[in-house]
Amino acid sequence: MDVWVIFAVAGLAFVILEMLVPSMFFLNLALAGFVTSGIAYFFDDWLWCLFIFCVLSLASVLLLRPLMLGRKKGHEHATGMEAKYIGKVVKVVEDVDSFKGAISIYDERWEARAETKIKAGAKAKIVKYDSLILTIEPIKE
Repeated sequence: MDVWVIFAVAGLAFVILEMLVPSMFFLNLALAGFVTSGIAYFFDDWLWCLFIFCVLSLASVLLLRPLMLGRKKGHEHATGMEAKYIGKVVKVVEDVDSFKGAISIYDERWEARAETKIKAGAKAKIVKYDSLILTIEPIKE
């Protein structure tokens, strides 16, 4: 069997693995397999093709994977609670202290706690969350 066919089949196998385990990892190996297959079509040496595959795989994982995941080094995207609630200004609907209280955000009622007492009707900012309880701090108006 020709070397280029083996790398093409390996690339296809990595594409199938990526569909089964969507991690944007095997896609990099598939890309390296297909590029190596193209090179192996003209250059039929096993060791050099294997070396090229390894170098392309490593480069692809280190350089392309962060781009495919939409990340830059050191910059993570906020998701879930961080993106939707932390830092948002809310309305206090029930007096909030360190033991009880409630706020309203996005027409949802949430249990809240604060270090200092915040009266109902005041505005506050969400600073952190712990399970289903949001911690808020008063906003100076």
